[in-house]
Amino acid sequence: MSKADVFRALHHHRAPGDPLVLPGPWDAASARVFAEAGFPALATPSAGVAASLGYEDGQVPADEMFAAVARIVRAVDVPVSADVEGGYGLAPKELVERLLETGVVGCNLEDSADGVLRDPREHADWLAEVQSEAAGRLFVNARVDTFVRGVADPERAIERAAMYVAAGADCVYPIGAPPDVLPLLRAGIQGPINVGAPVGEGPSPAELGARGATRITFGPGLQRRATRVLREIAAGLRP
Repeated sequence: MSKADVFRALHHHRAPGDPLVLPGPWDAASARVFAEAGFPALATPSAGVAASLGYEDGQVPADEMFAAVARIVRAVDVPVSADVEGGYGLAPKELVERLLETGVVGCNLEDSADGVLRDPREHADWLAEVQSEAAGRLFVNARVDTFVRGVADPERAIERAAMYVAAGADCVYPIGAPPDVLPLLRAGIQGPINVGAPVGEGPSPAELGARGATRITFGPGLQRRATRVLREIAAGLRP
């Protein structure tokens, strides 16, 4: 079984309250920490990797992002999925080739650009092309950006999710969805659902799983928390 198949299997037949928890490494060292802690897979956050490279989120050149992801993949034996934002303007064939070259088993792909939601039908067609090129070698997590773009109606997220699942997305990620709407999203969406969790705040991963989350990611939260701790240490080193 390939790593991509192993990763895909981790998303299925999960009991309520037992979501797949995927920490987000931002470099090779953090990836090794999470792998050594026993997590079965990892999912890089674009904002966390950007910070590690000295960029603002969304400003990392594609070559640098792919190189950073490749270093993370090389550092661990567990499957790694990568947040590659909106695909950096690459055609599906090139995007898939670049991802496979890094060794990842999956990717996050956003459905908005420059703060504006993309046409969902056009985006679904693009996702279908990505999946056709990947031919099962990548697990595609299709991000649904309605909540973070000011569209609070859960039905709009469900509509987009349905299009993306029909296009072949393996999982959908209604980023920014309030925890209290998760049962509604779970009832309306086929297949795995990714939910972002703040670090140390709000419902626990188990509670989010009970509400309908299949898998939990943390965005740049872990990197930012580590940075806060490092700042405290640095402040204590000053004479």
